[in-house]
Amino acid sequence: MGVSNDSGSPAPDREADLGVGVGPWPGGRAAWPALEGPDGRQRYDPELLEHGDRRNVVDRYRYWTVEAVVADLDTRRHPFHVAVENWAHDMNIGSVVRTANAFAAAEVHIVGRRRWNRRGAMVTDRYQHLRHHPDIGALLEWARTARPGGGPLPVIGIDNLPGSVALEGYPLPRECVLLFGQESVGLSPEAQTAAVDVLHIAQFGSTRSINAGAAAAIAMHAWVSQHVATRSDG
Repeated sequence: MGVSNDSGSPAPDREADLGVGVGPWPGGRAAWPALEGPDGRQRYDPELLEHGDRRNVVDRYRYWTVEAVVADLDTRRHPFHVAVENWAHDMNIGSVVRTANAFAAAEVHIVGRRRWNRRGAMVTDRYQHLRHHPDIGALLEWARTARPGGGPLPVIGIDNLPGSVALEGYPLPRECVLLFGQESVGLSPEAQTAAVDVLHIAQFGSTRSINAGAAAAIAMHAWVSQHVATRSDG
């Protein structure tokens, strides 16, 4: 599965200058590192080396090509997937993609409309594997054989529904799909039926629900807390 270029609006050729990053490689062209990595593939981008790298990437990937970053991430992505329903062009999907990239999710699955608002992704969709499913049935069909070796991946819904189970303390499977619903309406009835379990996030204030992007971040962090030693690549 490659990196998707599917979007609701044209993508820029380069990421926006966020006022961060690094300038041209010190010492000019004569001091440039070898463009190829140990595997013989091009790792460094000559344009970035010459003009600087202002992308939203950790220092580990400064001056690397997009392809090199993706290839390196592919060696250490985590075995959980994230799926989000997109029936009304949900603006939170971009935020979900950005968080999935931060936690090195295997893939993000867009269920429903193919087009989605990229703005919240902050261009992280270039480095994150994306897959589209026209409906919940198609997602389930994929999940039936998606585990390495051909086994099924359990689908875990996240929504504060009556009868749902608390996320806190729930043993999330190492290999699974975390499924999130549309902002405001939550998981569709089809998604609720498809989920092995539906989990809710503990709340203590007056609001009925928290933002879908925030809920996705909490759930992904819960998975990481259970299955990954704490570290930072920043």
